Amino acid sequence: MSATNHHLLRLVVSCRKITAQVTNPTTESIVAMASSLEQEFVAQYRSKLNRFPRSHQFWDARIASRVGEKLGFRLREIGVSKVEIDLHEELSRPIHHRRLVLPLFDSVKRAGIGVNGAERLQV
Repeated sequence: MSATNHHLLRLVVSCRKITAQVTNPTTESIVAMASSLEQEFVAQYRSKLNRFPRSHQFWDARIASRVGEKLGFRLREIGVSKVEIDLHEELSRPIHHRRLVLPLFDSVKRAGIGVNGAERLQV
């Protein structure tokens, strides 16, 4: 199935944050999003920021999983039951980032949202 038929789930990943956003297939506007920079994660982010030696990665698989839970809940609230990922984009990520984002997709699935393409990402 193509991304034009389903809501598209895209990730913005850096060493400082992970953001998941879902766009409407017809308008391309963002309908739901969750990020590791939300209020819930601020204390943990600050502790890593001020730690010595300084950490280069401010989020981990556990935080990615929690971001996925929040996104799944928000998608259910607005009635979205299935999303699709850009498989090419996800496969082009460095392997260490791919391992960190897999829990996000798993959490979205546990929230009852279908994630088309995630099954092909296992590392």
